[in-house]
Amino acid sequence: MSSLSLYDTLTRTTSPFVPLKAGEVGIYLCGATVQAPPHIGHVRSGVNFDILRRWLTKSGYNVTFIRNVTDIDDKILHKAVHEKAPWWAVAMKYERAFSEAYAALNVAPPTYEPRATGHITQMIELMTLLIERGAAYAPGNGDVYLEVRKLESYLTLSRQKVDDLQPAADADETYKKDPRDFALWKAAKPGDPSWPTPWGAGRPGWHLECSAMAHSYLGEAFDIHGGGLDLIFPHHENEIAQSEAAGYAFSKRWMHNAWVTASGEKMSKSLGNSLQVAELLKTVRGIELRWYLGSAHYRSMLEFSHEALAESATAFRRIEGFLTRATEILGAQPTPVISQGFTDAMNDDLAVPTALAGISEALRLGNSAVTSGDKAQISQSANEIRGALEILGCDPFDPVFATSGGADLTDALDGVIQLALAQRTAARERKDFAASDQIRDGLAALGIIIEDTAQGPRWSISQISEK
Repeated sequence: MSSLSLYDTLTRTTSPFVPLKAGEVGIYLCGATVQAPPHIGHVRSGVNFDILRRWLTKSGYNVTFIRNVTDIDDKILHKAVHEKAPWWAVAMKYERAFSEAYAALNVAPPTYEPRATGHITQMIELMTLLIERGAAYAPGNGDVYLEVRKLESYLTLSRQKVDDLQPAADADETYKKDPRDFALWKAAKPGDPSWPTPWGAGRPGWHLECSAMAHSYLGEAFDIHGGGLDLIFPHHENEIAQSEAAGYAFSKRWMHNAWVTASGEKMSKSLGNSLQVAELLKTVRGIELRWYLGSAHYRSMLEFSHEALAESATAFRRIEGFLTRATEILGAQPTPVISQGFTDAMNDDLAVPTALAGISEALRLGNSAVTSGDKAQISQSANEIRGALEILGCDPFDPVFATSGGADLTDALDGVIQLALAQRTAARERKDFAASDQIRDGLAALGIIIEDTAQGPRWSISQISEK
């Protein structure tokens, strides 16, 4: 039996995963800065780390999963001015948009989802400790800075040198001991939100927020810290700096997912090539978008195209089609089973592409078994495929992916289509093939695919119609 090994960005190696406490795993994932609707680059991180969480849970661990919300930030304040709305209203609007996107893609809610503005007290406590230990300083203007040259381990994650860094452009440099020192706390500006501190009113720096929240929910040491590659520097480096300067061991392992790219460039709003989740869900279902985003290895770039998304959705519908046929033939839904091949793939740093190859082989054997009538093989293939899909968050039998409107709407739709199929069968029996084809083509135009099987005609939805 293979054991789980995971890559560590800090060491640049893959090594066996051993939790700090037997049977328990603590994970902190940097969540959204809620200043715009989510695009697929944002939610890929949610999907990748949801797969990790599901696999750890399936492996017998009790997982505490923290994903924060950054609800106070320069970008949020800037957006509030443009939208002519209070900053907190802007933050809440886009936080809800992220929650809806996560739910549509079956990303399980975190154990706790702390907001930055709800943890100002903990941030002040951390800054007090850092100043007492001589690692941070308050120059008297309301700012508080971390003195990076006092930290021997600074930049070990990104493997840079302090002298090579550009000055941290997060505050007025005239108050810094070194231009590369970064702000823990920013003095209040007229009209901006602020909170009182011993050093003056202001608001937190982005890096401070995550260190304080990770410590609050996971303690001085925890197992895994996750996020996108773009967070390695400066965000995660500065989190490490703050936390270790406070005397905390902080994260034992660092995991980073790669980007979704478009024409070779990182997907971002500044490039103008971002694709919002809400828009893509007009062309594919949530389960299909999740399948696409989770199909590449989490450390590999995913080059987006509408063509690739459509091909991925078509491939997934073939898997669904087999599971539906298997259910009809066997008279019951498949029972999720984790195969040894899937286990070995997931234990190898979550090698999802290898796992997908195993699903493809099980699908091939299952379809052949449908043709030959081998119910034992049909059952084995269907059970193993559903077991894998459950971990990947793409189980078509999961109620999360039920058609909007619930079972009543599904039953009504099935009844209407069955009436059409009965008319088609009657036309075929009287050899009126023109009428039969007309019914089939009419259903196809509505996105309903008809397949004639040994058990009779069956239907499936080919795609979501344009809205």
